[in-house]
Amino acid sequence: MKVPQIESYRFGHIVIDGQSYTRDVILLADRVIPNWWRKEGHALYPEDLAAVFEAAPEVLVVGQGKPGRLRVNLETERALHAAGIELVALPTEKACHAYNERRERQSVAAALHLTC
Repeated sequence: MKVPQIESYRFGHIVIDGQSYTRDVILLADRVIPNWWRKEGHALYPEDLAAVFEAAPEVLVVGQGKPGRLRVNLETERALHAAGIELVALPTEKACHAYNERRERQSVAAALHLTC
């Protein structure tokens, strides 16, 4: 199984395994889920991460947007902890680097907000 690799990111645009995306994405070990949207635009709830909970990675890297406006609420932090999933939440550029660094040695997923 080829784990998706992030090739580049800039505000509103990401390239994953040669494919360009201009809307938020979730990366799982075996696929990319395009056009990811949340219950509330700049808040992250457990139900926004159903595919992540189903995949049960060791780590979830959340890209909080270029300036970091997307917030992971306490309910989501607790749900991830209860599921045994480590949370790493960073501005998206740093999140992309963190995901790529971990992808070969850990089971990792990413939920990436591409804009603000």
